[in-house]
Amino acid sequence: MTNSAALRIGTRGSQLALYQARTVAALVGERAGVACEIVVIRTSGDRLAEAALSEIGGKRLFVKEIEDALLAGDVDLAVHSSKDMPVVLPAELEIGAVLPREDPRDALVLPGSVPLSAGALPLGAVRDAGLDAGLDGVVARLGQTPRIGTSSVRRSAQLRSLFPGGSFLPIRGNLDTRLHKVDAHDFDVIVLAAAGLRRLEQGHRISATVPVETCVPAPGQGIIAIEMRSDDDRMRRLLEQVNDREARAALEAERATVVRLGGGCQMPIGAYAAVTGDRIAVTAVVISLDGTRAIRAAASGALADAVAIGTAVAADLLAHGASEILADVERSLGAVTGRQP
Repeated sequence: MTNSAALRIGTRGSQLALYQARTVAALVGERAGVACEIVVIRTSGDRLAEAALSEIGGKRLFVKEIEDALLAGDVDLAVHSSKDMPVVLPAELEIGAVLPREDPRDALVLPGSVPLSAGALPLGAVRDAGLDAGLDGVVARLGQTPRIGTSSVRRSAQLRSLFPGGSFLPIRGNLDTRLHKVDAHDFDVIVLAAAGLRRLEQGHRISATVPVETCVPAPGQGIIAIEMRSDDDRMRRLLEQVNDREARAALEAERATVVRLGGGCQMPIGAYAAVTGDRIAVTAVVISLDGTRAIRAAASGALADAVAIGTAVAADLLAHGASEILADVERSLGAVTGRQP
């Protein structure tokens, strides 16, 4: 690759994936003065859009072909939602940079929904603990036996405390497909990442956001990651110009938690790192599939120690019995290793 060549960015072809790739391209152009070309790569996960993740091999299928293209030199960078990346990357690849984090919380979307009170506010505008007014309103509106659309065991396990009589039903497809399904009343409510809705200017569809204390997000949720070849020193220097220090530390802490837990793609593990100045606070949960057993842990410290803090939180979880829950889940689901919902 010469200095004058446009960087080839590998991405999936969904609306959200293209938004993320174009955002990276714009930043690289603005800060590094390098033009970029978007290369759409269809993944196995895209081709099997209606199958359950547990049946087709988990979310790893959403990155494999893109990583293969990166390893082969067909693209120079790969852009992913970081929660869709394996926690252990191929030895030849690494995360070169991440962008500033969007809202990390999960969001509830009702049919033809409009925001309900405080539920759709940005993270900093809602009180730190307890249910916000919007969430209370959604729970009351849905009644005792709602049909809840989500394919994430992490979400299902944690949200059972809010909807003990609810039916958690699988849902796949891109954002428009999922919104169409709830508007067609295939479900009474669906659960999505708030970040994707906000990035695609669909924040008005958020009926309520779920506080981190109620449903700990997936590691990396809301963070866009840029993957590169480990031997590409020029790319590493270039990506330093777009890297967000706080989001990078948060992602490293959250991924370290999952690595220590040995969590896989269908594992009900939540991990979230909040960064304030030069401090980081990590919260994580391991919960049984039926939501009846939950082990939580938290730790905080210097931002420079993000990985160590994430690892310590996982060790605390394991010391209090998390391994037993994870073993039960793995037996129940035949979990695919290396991924997180």
